[in-house]
Amino acid sequence: MGALLLDSINQPKDLKQLNEQQVKQLCAEIRQFLLENISKTGGHLASNLGVVELTVALHRVLDTPQDKIVFDVGHQCYTHKILTGRRGQFDKLRQLDGISGFPNPNESEHDAFIAGHGNTALSLAIGMAWAKKLHHEAGLVVAVIGDGAFTGGMVYEGMNNIEQLDNLLVILNDNKMSISKNVGALARYLTHLRTTTAYFDAKDNVRSFLDRVPLVGAPLKKNITECKTLLRRAMYHSTMFEDMGFQYIGPVDGHNVEELERTLRTIRNRQGPHFLHVITKKGKGYQPAEVNPGNYHGVSAFDPDGMPDPEVAPKESFSTVFGNALVTEGNRNPNICAITAAMKYGTGLQFFAHSHPERFFDVGMAEQHAVTFAAGLASQGMLPVVCIYSTFLQRSYDQIIHDVNLLRENVVFAIDRAGFVPADGETHQGIYDPAFLSQLGMPLYAPSNYQELNYWLQQLLSDRFHGPRAIRYPRGGQDAALAEFGCTGEDYDFLRKADDATIVLVSYADELADLLQAERELQQKSIACDVIKTVKLYPFTDKMIADLSKYKIILFAEECIANGSIGEHLEYALQQNGWNGRFIHCAVRNACLPHASVAQIKQATGLDAAHLVQAVQMAVTKGENLL
Repeated sequence: MGALLLDSINQPKDLKQLNEQQVKQLCAEIRQFLLENISKTGGHLASNLGVVELTVALHRVLDTPQDKIVFDVGHQCYTHKILTGRRGQFDKLRQLDGISGFPNPNESEHDAFIAGHGNTALSLAIGMAWAKKLHHEAGLVVAVIGDGAFTGGMVYEGMNNIEQLDNLLVILNDNKMSISKNVGALARYLTHLRTTTAYFDAKDNVRSFLDRVPLVGAPLKKNITECKTLLRRAMYHSTMFEDMGFQYIGPVDGHNVEELERTLRTIRNRQGPHFLHVITKKGKGYQPAEVNPGNYHGVSAFDPDGMPDPEVAPKESFSTVFGNALVTEGNRNPNICAITAAMKYGTGLQFFAHSHPERFFDVGMAEQHAVTFAAGLASQGMLPVVCIYSTFLQRSYDQIIHDVNLLRENVVFAIDRAGFVPADGETHQGIYDPAFLSQLGMPLYAPSNYQELNYWLQQLLSDRFHGPRAIRYPRGGQDAALAEFGCTGEDYDFLRKADDATIVLVSYADELADLLQAERELQQKSIACDVIKTVKLYPFTDKMIADLSKYKIILFAEECIANGSIGEHLEYALQQNGWNGRFIHCAVRNACLPHASVAQIKQATGLDAAHLVQAVQMAVTKGENLL
């Protein structure tokens, strides 16, 4: 195999030396590189295959870091990382001590901002553009926004505040499954006219001439503008963007580097703000991802030569068990509705969508709307189930407080990806929801196996409950050891009980596996401990507080931020009950977690069995020293 062009690209400036044919070859090499590497490490595949040409064109025209590129959502940044000196680090993509799957300024000066959640790029870009103007700095700020992110409200809040920024470019990466019908010959011709210097010069000359014509100049200028707007509305459906102050350009073929470069160079030489509409194909260049980009959006390691059947349900997990259980409950209760925010397959709600399409709502990347929409449904007698990843639920906290909790609306929150999440690092961890939901006194349940998930979901959807309540469960499948305990239907259970034990280990969800391992190791050291599994995290029952108050040492471990957590509530409740023993709270003290496996994250946070054993031993030693 001959030398690759990609081997000669170490920084964006290297791109500027390539000719047109070399650029096309480079794009093909990048796609092959992405496929080979992501199939080994996992990562976001389809979205990155779709933006290869766009990213190459941006770096051939712009000069980062003076020019800024803000990606939304950030998972489409892999080509950008390849072109900015990080190609050799892709073998550890999203792994401990490796590079992140999202832009991160701590990795490279070419990364403008961290971006793991959606809808944020435009607001960030506006802030950066204003900072450049205030500092009298040169450079263009570019927000590359996927069409999915345009379903979130922050994008429109940002568009309402562009304030005629002349150094701002917004690129809509429209990666629909097929090229939009308005990418035809006439649309391409008009786009070509609008992206040539001659077009802008002619427009400026006409304006200048009409401004000097007495009496009829101003009315004629107004009529021409109105006619142009009507034509554009018919051709581009773009008046919303221009009404907000943008100069709209597009649609442009996002896989034609020559056209992209010409358009970007023209825009760079004109005052903005500009809105460039680019059409791309998600999964471009890899047939399975093109046919079914949803399956290849975020992938684990896979065989690139295989082509899985997109109709086959994913492997068994908490998400799929939840999705099937909700179908069963939906069959029983016609008031149950399911709501998700652009995560139908990730949350297992595809089953409910198939069985009850009239009661399934995917609101797009709009968690705030999802929660208030649920409050509206509940206010009229429906029973909405809002299923959102823990990391995204935090975006809707105001709506939970104001729109759901104040009137105690009958809304069930199903919190997927709760606790530690591998690979995506600090942007996607599910470590906040126990803390912020418990502040509201909301009933919160955390099953540790499928049986408990099925049982407690059924209970939460029954008439036994009213008002907001939540059930949270981890990513992936159940732990085999925890599955053996089944479901007793109790709020908490003793998993281990020793004679005359004065120490108890308490936790919930899959952290219990580490707790059980710690108990075995402590037993070998002649330290007897009981182990309690709590399913109802909050509020606490009087019986549980009474049972725990019998112990001298209580260790409570949780995959949750320490401040405001269940553990802090529990320690306070015990003290209020007159307990004065030793409370060991093992939780997350540093919210900036590494992108690593769950086992590695537990080790880094002190929540693995070895650290739990050490914490108990230290407490026992201190207790003996006090005697």
